[in-house]
Amino acid sequence: MRRVSTKTARTETKVKICGLTRMEDVICVNQCRPDYAGFVFAKSRRQVSAEQAEGLRRAMDSEILSVGVFVNGDMDEIVRLARQKVIDLIQLHGDEDAGYLKQLSKRVEAPIIRAVRVQSKEQIEKAQEQECDYLLLDTYHPGQYGGGGRTFDPALIPPLYKPWFLAGGLDRGNIVEKIQAHHPFGVDVSSKVETEGKKDPEKIREFIERVRRLE
Repeated sequence: MRRVSTKTARTETKVKICGLTRMEDVICVNQCRPDYAGFVFAKSRRQVSAEQAEGLRRAMDSEILSVGVFVNGDMDEIVRLARQKVIDLIQLHGDEDAGYLKQLSKRVEAPIIRAVRVQSKEQIEKAQEQECDYLLLDTYHPGQYGGGGRTFDPALIPPLYKPWFLAGGLDRGNIVEKIQAHHPFGVDVSSKVETEGKKDPEKIREFIERVRRLE
């Protein structure tokens, strides 16, 4: 069984702000204090290079864990970023199979998040059996690896023994209801805390505050 990171010792619902691209985003998360901040290395309007991520990580508070998001990424590059501590966790959001996860888990100490684009309970249960430390449940959309800010049917979530993140269409208006209904380990947000395609400090602050008030 792979080890789950215990660096964040608090017991409340964890918050992950994904898709940081600018130094302004890092300044914002340093002030607002999410538990995790994500860098997208896959093709996306939020994609960052390894060099960009290294610079942003250096400026980020060390208590905020950095997550590298990959879609069918080159394993050697993922391992390098993890060993150099540019990323603290690895999120796989593509078609990586059980063999890929097993091989990667042997090469890195960094915890692995297996993203699932939810279509059925059986799909989630099968993902849970793979070599990963966490699941991230996101919305399925044909032709896309991300949820695109849309929600999915929560009735598809089976009982899970691994900690899991809820993603897909979360925003300041629905986050309290979603947490109270489903009790995830953590919540993940990206597009819904943006304005005109850029991270919005006020939306991030309010999103995190609403989660923290549930403690």
